[in-house]
Amino acid sequence: QVQLVESGGGLVQAGGSLRLSCAASGRTASSYAMGWFRQAPGKEREFVAARGGPGTSTYYANSMKGRFTISRDSAKNTVYLQMNSLKPEDTAVYYCAARRSIWIRTSVLDYDVWGQGTQVTVSS
Repeated sequence: QVQLVESGGGLVQAGGSLRLSCAASGRTASSYAMGWFRQAPGKEREFVAARGGPGTSTYYANSMKGRFTISRDSAKNTVYLQMNSLKPEDTAVYYCAARRSIWIRTSVLDYDVWGQGTQVTVSS
């Protein structure tokens, strides 16, 4: 059973940067597509970015393109989300998710395993 543990959230001023980490356990985790989602208070959980399994690609939500970068260290079974030029509207709980497929999807319904979430707060 794959388990995910996020870390790296915190409080940052607008314009600043944070890097989130998602450590995955489980033998098959390296072949899964991995995604980042976020949920602000009173809002639905939304797609941020995803990286497919080996040999596939990455995909970003439009509002994150150019500011966020998803990367993967297969040796460490860890996925990262580098967030730059942060804005107050990026404030949310950020969740890491794994999909039992190498292919990327953007719907929360397509992901099988979720982490506990990490809070990101951007002050103005």
